[in-house]
Amino acid sequence: MTFHVAIIGGGTGGLCLAHGLREAGISVAVYERSRTRTERLQGYRVHLNPHGAAALHECLPPKLWRRFVETTSKRGGDYVFLTEQLTELMRIENELSSSPDPVNAHHGVSRITLHQVLSSGLEDVLHYDKTFVRYEQKDRVVCHFEDGTTAEADLVIGADGANSRVRKQFLPYAKRVDTGIRAIAGKFPLTDETRKLVPARLIDGPNSILPPRGCGFFTAPHEFDGGENDGSAEVDDVLFDNTGSYVMWAYGASTRRYADGLSEMDGAALKRAVLDQVEAWHPAFVRMVSESPEGSISLMTILTSEPVEPWPTSSVTLLGDAIHSMTPMRGIGANTALRDAQLLCRYLVAASFGDMTVAEAVSLYEARMRDYGFEAVRTSLKAAEQFVSENRVGRTMAKSMFRFIEAVPPLKRRMFADQKD
Repeated sequence: MTFHVAIIGGGTGGLCLAHGLREAGISVAVYERSRTRTERLQGYRVHLNPHGAAALHECLPPKLWRRFVETTSKRGGDYVFLTEQLTELMRIENELSSSPDPVNAHHGVSRITLHQVLSSGLEDVLHYDKTFVRYEQKDRVVCHFEDGTTAEADLVIGADGANSRVRKQFLPYAKRVDTGIRAIAGKFPLTDETRKLVPARLIDGPNSILPPRGCGFFTAPHEFDGGENDGSAEVDDVLFDNTGSYVMWAYGASTRRYADGLSEMDGAALKRAVLDQVEAWHPAFVRMVSESPEGSISLMTILTSEPVEPWPTSSVTLLGDAIHSMTPMRGIGANTALRDAQLLCRYLVAASFGDMTVAEAVSLYEARMRDYGFEAVRTSLKAAEQFVSENRVGRTMAKSMFRFIEAVPPLKRRMFADQKD
Protein backbone atom coordinates (compact mmCIF):
# COMPACT_ATOMS: atom_id res chain seq x y z
CA MET A 1 0.00 0.00 0.00
CA THR A 2 1.36 3.45 -0.93
CA PHE A 3 0.69 6.47 1.26
CA HIS A 4 2.36 9.72 2.30
CA VAL A 5 2.95 10.85 5.91
CA ALA A 6 3.42 14.45 7.05
CA ILE A 7 5.07 14.99 10.44
CA ILE A 8 4.52 18.39 12.03
CA GLY A 9 7.50 19.15 14.26
CA GLY A 10 11.16 18.22 14.00
CA GLY A 11 11.79 17.22 17.61
CA THR A 12 13.14 13.97 19.02
CA GLY A 13 10.09 11.78 18.38
CA GLY A 14 9.18 13.25 15.01
CA LEU A 15 12.68 12.92 13.58
CA CYS A 16 13.07 9.37 14.91
CA LEU A 17 9.80 8.39 13.23
CA ALA A 18 10.87 10.06 9.99
CA HIS A 19 14.04 7.98 9.91
CA GLY A 20 12.12 4.78 10.56
CA LEU A 21 9.58 5.45 7.82
CA ARG A 22 12.25 6.55 5.38
CA GLU A 23 14.29 3.42 6.04
CA ALA A 24 11.16 1.36 5.29
CA GLY A 25 10.58 3.16 1.99
CA ILE A 26 7.48 5.04 3.16
CA SER A 27 7.00 8.52 1.74
CA VAL A 28 7.41 11.07 4.55
CA ALA A 29 7.97 14.79 5.02
CA VAL A 30 8.79 16.72 8.21
CA TYR A 31 7.73 20.35 8.67
CA GLU A 32 9.68 22.27 11.31
CA ARG A 33 9.03 25.87 12.33
CA SER A 34 12.72 26.65 12.98
CA ARG A 35 14.26 28.54 10.08
CA THR A 36 17.46 26.49 10.02
CA ARG A 37 18.87 23.28 11.42
CA THR A 38 20.86 25.16 14.05
CA GLU A 39 18.16 27.54 15.28
CA ARG A 40 16.96 26.99 18.86
CA LEU A 41 19.69 24.44 19.59
CA GLN A 42 19.97 24.77 23.34
CA GLY A 43 19.38 22.79 26.47
CA TYR A 44 20.76 20.32 28.93
CA ARG A 45 21.58 16.67 29.25
CA VAL A 46 18.88 14.17 28.24
CA HIS A 47 18.63 10.74 29.84
CA LEU A 48 17.67 7.95 27.43
CA ASN A 49 16.66 4.64 28.98
CA PRO A 50 16.52 1.24 27.24
CA HIS A 51 13.10 2.09 25.74
CA GLY A 52 14.54 5.17 24.07
CA ALA A 53 17.78 3.46 23.03
CA ALA A 54 15.93 0.52 21.49
CA ALA A 55 13.66 2.89 19.55
CA LEU A 56 16.63 4.76 18.12
CA HIS A 57 18.40 1.52 17.23
CA GLU A 58 15.34 0.24 15.40
CA CYS A 59 14.52 3.44 13.51
CA LEU A 60 17.90 4.96 12.69
CA PRO A 61 20.13 3.76 9.87
CA PRO A 62 23.16 1.88 11.29
CA LYS A 63 25.55 4.76 10.60
CA LEU A 64 23.48 7.22 12.62
CA TRP A 65 22.98 4.72 15.45
CA ARG A 66 26.76 4.40 15.74
CA ARG A 67 27.09 8.18 15.69
CA PHE A 68 24.54 8.46 18.49
CA VAL A 69 26.44 5.96 20.66
CA GLU A 70 29.71 7.77 19.98
CA THR A 71 28.27 11.09 21.17
CA THR A 72 26.78 9.90 24.46
CA SER A 73 28.34 10.82 27.76
CA LYS A 74 31.40 8.72 28.55
CA ARG A 75 30.67 8.64 32.26
CA GLY A 76 27.59 6.67 33.27
CA GLY A 77 28.18 6.01 36.92
CA ASP A 78 26.00 4.73 39.71
CA TYR A 79 22.80 6.58 40.56
CA VAL A 80 22.98 7.77 44.16
CA PHE A 81 20.45 9.23 46.59
CA LEU A 82 22.05 11.80 48.90
CA THR A 83 21.04 14.17 51.67
CA GLU A 84 21.71 17.87 51.28
CA GLN A 85 24.83 17.33 53.42
CA LEU A 86 26.17 14.73 50.94
CA THR A 87 25.39 11.74 53.15
CA GLU A 88 24.78 8.72 50.95
CA LEU A 89 21.38 7.04 51.41
CA MET A 90 21.28 4.47 48.62
CA ARG A 91 23.39 3.61 45.61
CA ILE A 92 21.95 1.98 42.50
CA GLU A 93 24.96 0.37 40.88
CA ASN A 94 25.09 0.84 37.13
CA GLU A 95 24.98 -2.89 36.44
CA LEU A 96 21.67 -3.18 38.31
CA SER A 97 19.84 -0.83 35.98
CA SER A 98 21.76 -0.93 32.72
CA SER A 99 23.41 -3.29 30.25
CA PRO A 100 26.75 -3.39 28.43
CA ASP A 101 24.77 -3.63 25.17
CA PRO A 102 24.09 -0.04 24.03
CA VAL A 103 20.67 -1.06 22.73
CA ASN A 104 19.54 -2.03 26.24
CA ALA A 105 21.51 0.56 28.18
CA HIS A 106 20.97 3.95 29.75
CA HIS A 107 22.63 6.91 28.01
CA GLY A 108 23.30 10.53 28.83
CA VAL A 109 23.29 12.71 25.73
CA SER A 110 23.39 16.41 25.02
CA ARG A 111 19.98 17.59 23.79
CA ILE A 112 21.82 19.67 21.18
CA THR A 113 23.88 16.74 19.93
CA LEU A 114 20.88 14.40 19.84
CA HIS A 115 19.00 16.86 17.65
CA GLN A 116 21.97 17.18 15.32
CA VAL A 117 22.26 13.41 14.97
CA LEU A 118 18.54 12.99 14.31
CA SER A 119 18.54 15.80 11.73
CA SER A 120 21.28 14.11 9.71
CA GLY A 121 20.31 12.25 6.57
CA LEU A 122 16.88 13.85 6.28
CA GLU A 123 17.87 16.77 4.09
CA ASP A 124 15.46 15.76 1.32
CA VAL A 125 12.41 15.42 3.58
CA LEU A 126 13.00 17.93 6.41
CA HIS A 127 11.50 21.34 5.60
CA TYR A 128 12.45 24.32 7.78
CA ASP A 129 10.68 27.64 8.35
CA LYS A 130 7.30 25.91 8.15
CA THR A 131 5.09 27.10 11.00
CA PHE A 132 1.91 25.02 11.07
CA VAL A 133 -1.36 26.96 11.25
CA ARG A 134 -4.17 24.47 10.66
CA TYR A 135 -5.27 21.47 8.66
CA GLU A 136 -8.27 20.60 6.51
CA GLN A 137 -9.57 17.08 6.02
CA LYS A 138 -10.60 16.57 2.42
CA ASP A 139 -9.83 13.52 0.27
CA ARG A 140 -6.39 13.93 1.86
CA VAL A 141 -5.32 16.12 4.77
CA VAL A 142 -4.19 19.58 3.71
CA CYS A 143 -1.77 21.36 6.07
CA HIS A 144 -1.57 25.15 5.99
CA PHE A 145 1.56 27.05 7.03
CA GLU A 146 2.18 30.66 8.01
CA ASP A 147 4.08 31.41 4.80
CA GLY A 148 0.94 30.67 2.77
CA THR A 149 2.08 27.30 1.47
CA THR A 150 0.22 24.02 1.88
CA ALA A 151 1.12 20.33 1.95
CA GLU A 152 -1.06 17.27 1.45
CA ALA A 153 -0.73 13.91 3.13
CA ASP A 154 -2.68 10.73 3.76
CA LEU A 155 -1.73 10.88 7.44
CA VAL A 156 -0.68 13.89 9.52
CA ILE A 157 1.20 13.34 12.77
CA GLY A 158 1.37 16.14 15.30
CA ALA A 159 4.82 15.89 16.87
CA ASP A 160 5.02 19.61 17.57
CA GLY A 161 5.63 19.50 21.30
CA ALA A 162 3.78 20.45 24.44
CA ASN A 163 2.21 23.55 22.87
CA SER A 164 1.09 21.55 19.85
CA ARG A 165 -1.06 23.46 17.38
CA VAL A 166 -2.13 20.16 15.84
CA ARG A 167 -3.47 19.01 19.22
CA LYS A 168 -5.31 22.29 19.76
CA GLN A 169 -7.28 21.70 16.56
CA PHE A 170 -7.54 17.90 16.77
CA LEU A 171 -8.33 17.55 20.50
CA PRO A 172 -9.21 21.07 21.68
CA TYR A 173 -10.34 19.72 25.05
CA ALA A 174 -6.95 18.12 25.82
CA LYS A 175 -5.35 20.32 28.45
CA ARG A 176 -2.07 20.86 30.25
CA VAL A 177 -2.16 22.11 33.82
CA ASP A 178 0.33 23.94 36.01
CA THR A 179 1.65 21.72 38.81
CA GLY A 180 2.67 24.75 40.86
CA ILE A 181 6.31 23.59 40.69
CA ARG A 182 9.17 25.63 39.29
CA ALA A 183 12.60 24.26 38.49
CA ILE A 184 15.78 26.27 38.00
CA ALA A 185 18.50 24.48 36.06
CA GLY A 186 22.08 25.27 35.15
CA LYS A 187 25.37 23.91 33.85
CA PHE A 188 28.51 23.65 35.98
CA PRO A 189 31.37 23.54 33.43
CA LEU A 190 34.01 20.88 34.11
CA THR A 191 37.57 22.16 33.88
CA ASP A 192 40.78 21.20 35.67
CA GLU A 193 40.05 23.95 38.17
CA THR A 194 36.31 23.44 38.71
CA ARG A 195 36.76 19.72 39.32
CA LYS A 196 38.63 20.65 42.48
CA LEU A 197 35.67 22.62 43.81
CA VAL A 198 33.26 19.73 44.31
CA PRO A 199 33.52 16.14 45.63
CA ALA A 200 34.03 13.38 43.07
CA ARG A 201 30.56 12.01 43.82
CA LEU A 202 28.94 14.97 42.04
CA ILE A 203 31.00 14.27 38.93
CA ASP A 204 31.01 10.48 38.92
CA GLY A 205 27.32 9.93 38.17
CA PRO A 206 23.75 11.19 38.60
CA ASN A 207 22.49 12.09 42.06
CA SER A 208 19.10 12.82 43.56
CA ILE A 209 19.33 15.00 46.68
CA LEU A 210 16.65 14.79 49.37
CA PRO A 211 16.64 17.77 51.74
CA PRO A 212 14.40 17.59 54.83
CA ARG A 213 11.32 18.79 52.92
CA GLY A 214 9.84 21.16 50.38
CA CYS A 215 12.35 20.90 47.56
CA GLY A 216 14.68 18.62 45.63
CA PHE A 217 17.95 18.85 43.75
CA PHE A 218 19.33 16.74 40.92
CA THR A 219 22.77 16.56 39.35
CA ALA A 220 24.08 14.60 36.38
CA PRO A 221 27.46 14.80 34.65
CA HIS A 222 27.84 14.93 30.89
CA GLU A 223 31.38 14.22 29.76
CA PHE A 224 32.75 13.93 26.25
CA ASP A 225 35.94 12.21 25.14
CA GLY A 226 38.37 15.06 24.86
CA GLY A 227 35.56 17.37 25.86
CA GLU A 228 37.21 19.18 28.74
CA ASN A 229 35.64 22.61 29.02
CA ASP A 230 38.50 25.06 28.59
CA GLY A 231 36.45 28.01 29.72
CA SER A 232 36.63 29.70 26.31
CA ALA A 233 32.89 29.70 25.68
CA GLU A 234 31.23 33.05 26.14
CA VAL A 235 28.98 33.24 29.20
CA ASP A 236 25.83 33.54 27.10
CA ASP A 237 26.86 30.62 24.91
CA VAL A 238 27.14 27.98 27.63
CA LEU A 239 23.52 26.89 27.27
CA PHE A 240 24.18 26.28 23.58
CA ASP A 241 27.56 24.54 23.98
CA ASN A 242 27.69 20.83 23.17
CA THR A 243 31.46 20.38 23.09
CA GLY A 244 32.51 20.96 26.69
CA SER A 245 31.88 18.63 29.61
CA TYR A 246 29.64 19.82 32.43
CA VAL A 247 27.40 18.79 35.32
CA MET A 248 23.75 19.63 34.81
CA TRP A 249 21.93 20.58 38.01
CA ALA A 250 18.31 21.40 38.76
CA TYR A 251 16.62 22.76 41.88
CA GLY A 252 12.87 22.30 42.17
CA ALA A 253 10.28 23.63 44.63
CA SER A 254 6.72 24.88 44.75
CA THR A 255 6.12 28.50 43.79
CA ARG A 256 5.51 29.55 47.40
CA ARG A 257 9.16 28.85 48.24
CA TYR A 258 10.38 31.47 45.79
CA ALA A 259 10.30 35.24 45.93
CA ASP A 260 7.80 37.14 43.83
CA GLY A 261 8.71 37.94 40.24
CA LEU A 262 10.44 34.63 39.54
CA SER A 263 9.27 34.49 35.92
CA GLU A 264 10.89 37.87 35.17
CA MET A 265 14.29 36.98 36.65
CA ASP A 266 17.39 36.73 34.47
CA GLY A 267 20.14 34.16 34.94
CA ALA A 268 21.90 36.16 37.65
CA ALA A 269 18.72 36.58 39.69
CA LEU A 270 17.77 32.92 39.24
CA LYS A 271 21.20 31.92 40.52
CA ARG A 272 20.72 34.09 43.62
CA ALA A 273 17.27 32.55 44.16
CA VAL A 274 18.79 29.05 44.26
CA LEU A 275 21.71 30.13 46.45
CA ASP A 276 19.24 31.57 48.96
CA GLN A 277 17.60 28.13 49.15
CA VAL A 278 20.76 26.02 49.46
CA GLU A 279 22.95 28.24 51.63
CA ALA A 280 22.74 25.82 54.58
CA TRP A 281 23.52 22.76 52.44
CA HIS A 282 26.93 21.19 51.93
CA PRO A 283 29.31 23.82 50.49
CA ALA A 284 29.73 21.71 47.34
CA PHE A 285 26.20 22.56 46.20
CA VAL A 286 26.75 26.24 46.89
CA ARG A 287 29.97 26.15 44.85
CA MET A 288 28.33 24.26 42.00
CA VAL A 289 25.57 26.84 41.65
CA SER A 290 27.90 29.80 42.23
CA GLU A 291 30.36 28.70 39.55
CA SER A 292 27.68 28.04 36.91
CA PRO A 293 27.64 30.79 34.24
CA GLU A 294 24.55 32.96 34.40
CA GLY A 295 23.92 32.27 30.72
CA SER A 296 23.45 28.58 31.47
CA ILE A 297 20.72 29.08 34.07
CA SER A 298 17.05 28.98 33.13
CA LEU A 299 13.63 28.65 34.69
CA MET A 300 11.18 25.86 33.90
CA THR A 301 7.47 25.99 34.66
CA ILE A 302 6.44 22.41 35.33
CA LEU A 303 3.23 21.52 33.52
CA THR A 304 1.55 18.17 32.95
CA SER A 305 -1.10 16.78 30.61
CA GLU A 306 -4.49 15.67 31.84
CA PRO A 307 -5.61 12.19 30.72
CA VAL A 308 -7.73 12.13 27.57
CA GLU A 309 -10.51 9.66 26.84
CA PRO A 310 -10.19 7.62 23.61
CA TRP A 311 -11.05 9.59 20.48
CA PRO A 312 -12.25 8.43 17.04
CA THR A 313 -9.39 7.36 14.79
CA SER A 314 -8.84 9.61 11.80
CA SER A 315 -6.14 10.66 9.38
CA VAL A 316 -4.56 12.84 12.09
CA THR A 317 -2.79 11.57 15.20
CA LEU A 318 -0.34 12.78 17.85
CA LEU A 319 3.04 11.77 19.21
CA GLY A 320 5.19 12.61 22.23
CA ASP A 321 4.65 15.81 24.21
CA ALA A 322 1.94 16.82 21.76
CA ILE A 323 -0.36 14.35 23.53
CA HIS A 324 1.25 13.21 26.80
CA SER A 325 3.40 16.04 28.08
CA MET A 326 4.85 15.20 31.50
CA THR A 327 7.04 16.61 34.23
CA PRO A 328 10.82 16.09 33.88
CA MET A 329 11.18 14.54 37.34
CA ARG A 330 11.52 10.95 36.09
CA GLY A 331 13.41 11.81 32.93
CA ILE A 332 11.09 9.77 30.69
CA GLY A 333 9.49 12.35 28.38
CA ALA A 334 11.93 11.91 25.49
CA ASN A 335 11.93 8.15 25.99
CA THR A 336 8.15 7.98 25.78
CA ALA A 337 8.19 10.05 22.58
CA LEU A 338 10.77 7.68 21.08
CA ARG A 339 8.65 4.72 22.13
CA ASP A 340 5.72 6.35 20.30
CA ALA A 341 7.85 6.74 17.18
CA GLN A 342 8.98 3.12 17.29
CA LEU A 343 5.45 1.76 17.79
CA LEU A 344 3.79 3.94 15.17
CA CYS A 345 6.55 3.15 12.69
CA ARG A 346 6.02 -0.60 13.17
CA TYR A 347 2.29 -0.34 12.51
CA LEU A 348 2.71 1.94 9.49
CA VAL A 349 5.31 -0.41 8.01
CA ALA A 350 2.80 -3.24 8.44
CA ALA A 351 0.23 -1.11 6.63
CA SER A 352 2.68 -0.47 3.78
CA PHE A 353 2.92 -4.24 3.31
CA GLY A 354 -0.87 -4.53 3.17
CA ASP A 355 -1.19 -6.32 6.51
CA MET A 356 -3.66 -3.67 7.69
CA THR A 357 -5.03 -0.33 6.61
CA VAL A 358 -3.45 2.96 7.67
CA ALA A 359 -6.52 3.64 9.81
CA GLU A 360 -6.12 0.30 11.56
CA ALA A 361 -2.43 1.04 12.12
CA VAL A 362 -3.23 4.39 13.69
CA SER A 363 -6.00 2.91 15.86
CA LEU A 364 -3.70 0.20 17.23
CA TYR A 365 -0.99 2.77 17.91
CA GLU A 366 -3.32 5.16 19.70
CA ALA A 367 -4.78 2.45 21.93
CA ARG A 368 -1.37 1.32 23.17
CA MET A 369 0.11 4.82 23.29
CA ARG A 370 -2.68 6.11 25.51
CA ASP A 371 -2.06 3.32 28.02
CA TYR A 372 1.68 3.65 28.52
CA GLY A 373 1.80 7.37 27.67
CA PHE A 374 -0.64 8.54 30.31
CA GLU A 375 0.74 6.04 32.81
CA ALA A 376 4.08 7.78 32.29
CA VAL A 377 2.33 11.12 32.87
CA ARG A 378 0.87 9.84 36.16
CA THR A 379 4.13 8.38 37.49
CA SER A 380 6.03 11.49 36.44
CA LEU A 381 3.58 13.74 38.26
CA LYS A 382 3.81 11.58 41.37
CA ALA A 383 7.60 11.84 41.25
CA ALA A 384 7.35 15.62 40.92
CA GLU A 385 5.06 15.85 43.93
CA GLN A 386 7.43 13.70 45.97
CA PHE A 387 10.38 15.80 44.77
CA VAL A 388 8.93 18.95 46.41
CA SER A 389 6.91 17.34 49.21
CA GLU A 390 6.43 19.48 52.30
CA ASN A 391 5.73 16.34 54.37
CA ARG A 392 8.71 16.12 56.71
CA VAL A 393 7.59 12.75 58.09
CA GLY A 394 7.20 11.34 54.60
CA ARG A 395 10.64 12.60 53.56
CA THR A 396 12.16 11.07 56.69
CA MET A 397 10.46 7.74 55.97
CA ALA A 398 11.74 7.80 52.39
CA LYS A 399 15.29 8.29 53.62
CA SER A 400 14.87 5.41 56.08
CA MET A 401 13.58 3.19 53.29
CA PHE A 402 16.58 4.01 51.10
CA ARG A 403 18.96 3.21 53.97
CA PHE A 404 17.19 -0.10 54.61
CA ILE A 405 17.34 -1.14 50.96
CA GLU A 406 21.02 -0.21 50.82
CA ALA A 407 21.68 -2.35 53.89
CA VAL A 408 20.07 -5.44 52.32
CA PRO A 409 21.85 -6.07 48.97
CA PRO A 410 19.72 -9.10 47.98
CA LEU A 411 16.60 -6.96 48.33
CA LYS A 412 18.10 -4.22 46.17
CA ARG A 413 19.10 -6.71 43.48
CA ARG A 414 15.59 -8.16 43.40
CA MET A 415 14.05 -4.69 43.19
CA PHE A 416 16.05 -3.75 40.12
CA ALA A 417 16.29 -7.16 38.44
CA ASP A 418 13.25 -6.43 36.27
CA GLN A 419 13.51 -2.64 36.20
CA LYS A 420 16.14 -1.96 33.54
CA ASP A 421 13.80 0.52 31.87
